[in-house]
Amino acid sequence: MTDVHSPEQRSFNMSRIKGRDTGPEMVVRRALHAAGLRYRLHAKTLPGKPDLVFAGARAVVFVHGCFWHMHRCKYGKPAPATNKTFWAEKRRGNVERDKRNRAALRKEGWKVFEIWECRLRDEARLKAQLDEIVAYVRTSS
Repeated sequence: MTDVHSPEQRSFNMSRIKGRDTGPEMVVRRALHAAGLRYRLHAKTLPGKPDLVFAGARAVVFVHGCFWHMHRCKYGKPAPATNKTFWAEKRRGNVERDKRNRAALRKEGWKVFEIWECRLRDEARLKAQLDEIVAYVRTSS
């Protein structure tokens, strides 16, 4: 299937994709804040600049987009039809970087939580995952 946008329009669209304060990240932040948790955002001193940092509990949360981080769900599997090599390398690089960052954080004694964008579509699963984070942070602080 060919791209429905011109290369210039596609480039413009891609340049507008944010890395911080995304919709899924804001949903998670609001829910954890409503649960009474306080956190730092995007700590530059930690590997991967985690989306949320609970320093007292030594816990971090990454909120990943399924497409960009190649989640094994229906949203993470499709590959772009144009410029395939570039996008395959880009997405694989994201996955490898995520692995290195998780390993480095765990080695430093941090508990790492990951919330996938697709989880936000299932309220029960999201609530269970958020409850796990809340319980961990409250017992570890």
